[in-house]
Amino acid sequence: MSEIEKRAAGVAAFLAMHRKGAGFVMPNPWDAGSARILAEMGFGALATTSAGAAVSAGYRDGVAAVSRSLILENAAAIVSAVDVPVSADLEDGFGNTPEVCAETVRMAAEVGLVGGSIEDVTGGPEGGVYEMVEAVERVAAAAAAAREVGFVLTARCENYLVGRPDLSDTIARLQAFGEAGADVLYAPALPDIEAIRTVCAEVAQPVNVVMGLRAPFYTVAELQEAGVARISVGGSMARAAYGALERAAAEVFQAGTFGYVADALPGGELMGYMRGEALDKRD
Repeated sequence: MSEIEKRAAGVAAFLAMHRKGAGFVMPNPWDAGSARILAEMGFGALATTSAGAAVSAGYRDGVAAVSRSLILENAAAIVSAVDVPVSADLEDGFGNTPEVCAETVRMAAEVGLVGGSIEDVTGGPEGGVYEMVEAVERVAAAAAAAREVGFVLTARCENYLVGRPDLSDTIARLQAFGEAGADVLYAPALPDIEAIRTVCAEVAQPVNVVMGLRAPFYTVAELQEAGVARISVGGSMARAAYGALERAAAEVFQAGTFGYVADALPGGELMGYMRGEALDKRD
């Protein structure tokens, strides 16, 4: 099978996972090692996390601090580490114009990603979202590029993350994004299961919901019943890992003890998740 055929097969397999009510979990590794663990545990698809990638590089999350090259380099490392489809958090597309959003999609496909998400947030310290017409133009350009390269495009409405808790406007935006060509729709931080159920019922495309961002948290079964196609976890697993690091360091620094090792993954088990040899033995 050629690389083009292999990529097409990966994109098709990823898109086929997105059925209303399927509620498949697509966790978010933050580097190649965490991706290896999640893939080896049996998850069928993975997604990058901009927050996890940023923190791993020592930066705060957000388009003002995190560059497109950093996100794509992180994504490329994750793609190369696993054999399952990988989607990416592509922030706001890393530019204001539809043309830049399209360029970002093409670049994402070039590093091996089968999909990715574009937000309608304007970025910068003021936050906010693009006006509807401009937001749709950006999605339409990204969707056109996605069709060209074979890419599953997720369009995100950020209303609830930027202080605009308007469910009607959120649904209207998602519907418009779907009509513009987005394959999957996503509105982070919906307030409750009824809002999630309403969104799933009102849009034609599969819906992604994030758990771990903020309460309330629902089970996979509850989200499936509501009609959710895909469940991601954002940066929450990265935060869990860094929380364990902080607790271990605090124990050593404050108490001078090393009890944290009792909860650590055994070295042999950890190494069992990893690759056995370098991709290029000359390095």
